[in-house]
Amino acid sequence: QTASFSMVQQLPIPHASANIADIVEKVSPAVVSILVTQKAQPGQIQRGGHPFGEFFERFFDEETMRQFRQQLPQGGEDGRPQGPRAQGIGSGFIIEKDGFIVTNNHVIDGANKIQVKLHDGRNVEAKLIGADAKTDLALLKIEVEEELRTVKFGDSANMRVGQWVLAMGNPFGIGKTATTGIVSARHRNIGAGPFDDFIQIDAPINKGNSGGPAFNLKGEVIGVNTAIFSPSGGSVGIGFAIPSNMAKNIIDDLKTDGTVKRGWLGVQIQQVTPELADSLDLGKARGVLVSKVVEDSPADEADLKRGDVILNVDGTEIQKLSDLPRVIAFIDAGDTARLSVWRDGKRNSLKVEIGSTPDEAKVAKASADGDRVQGMQLSELDDQARRSLGLSADLDGVVVFRVTSGSPAAEIGLRRGDVIVSAGNKEIENPEDL
Repeated sequence: QTASFSMVQQLPIPHASANIADIVEKVSPAVVSILVTQKAQPGQIQRGGHPFGEFFERFFDEETMRQFRQQLPQGGEDGRPQGPRAQGIGSGFIIEKDGFIVTNNHVIDGANKIQVKLHDGRNVEAKLIGADAKTDLALLKIEVEEELRTVKFGDSANMRVGQWVLAMGNPFGIGKTATTGIVSARHRNIGAGPFDDFIQIDAPINKGNSGGPAFNLKGEVIGVNTAIFSPSGGSVGIGFAIPSNMAKNIIDDLKTDGTVKRGWLGVQIQQVTPELADSLDLGKARGVLVSKVVEDSPADEADLKRGDVILNVDGTEIQKLSDLPRVIAFIDAGDTARLSVWRDGKRNSLKVEIGSTPDEAKVAKASADGDRVQGMQLSELDDQARRSLGLSADLDGVVVFRVTSGSPAAEIGLRRGDVIVSAGNKEIENPEDL
């Protein structure tokens, strides 16, 4: 027993290879608090009686809502009282000396007024340069006379599970706070949007940390903290950050154009199951199956066909459903991409000139696992599905592919195999309609 205890004592204890306090001191001046205000408009629907209901439900508990919410009716130009004013708090970080600041879209979404609280305590009004709801990123700009302290983006692709991270932000509005932890996982899909690829961290982040940076031990931003999993409302050690490599591309677009231009292929896709892989002689489930090609789209012009399995785009393997939309989205419109496609039992190579996403189109829209409505995953009702379900050939609708337990769909009794033919007295022909 003594010998065993001695051996345990000699084991090295993991520790950070850099002084965390030095990193905090270095980056802290570039980390800011975001103060947002929204005024209710006449006739505006309010969740929970509050115009910022969705924001507060996600990021503040009831006590914090009472602390920061102000109900101050004010007269408008016509003399009539205007709606109540709602205030919320998030975080952000300065990336350029002349005042460009990164935060989350949900932090500033719908705000009438945005203020940035700087390291020295000043509140400076900010202008929204652009925002992207699909990746939950936003770019702000403030005007100050002096050059500001900044932080720079690092390479999130180099972050490995187990590496140290430092998170900073303004949890619950109490003031700038630093926490440490490790990368718990990578490539997390939490159903937040079509381009989910989060870094999971266990550094404690809470409501109000949204939009703040996650640093590596070089003091580089490797993620933008954006969400937590929390049954209790507080940190349970499961937080999610947008990878810096994704954020850099989005922020560059927002700075240049105020909007994000994404590549477009023009296909609807579904996951390749083991059963599908066997029927297609793929060997194992991989890639994504093309279930529909949009007419006159880049995919149509490149001769992609329904039933093709896309395995690879420009050397990037497509392993799961969310990979293809993300890869295509970050290819510039007009560029040529090389696709590796499985067709008729063999691999083929196709070249496609990537298009620009039309207003009404979704990038590489998923027709199975990708279409989620009220806890349902949906797929189109094609001839094969009609035959397997014993339905008439002229019936249109969408098939419920999966129902999440406890979801609104589950609560009203919808289940796998149901076919939805109408909603709101409107006919449904595809998942997008629903």
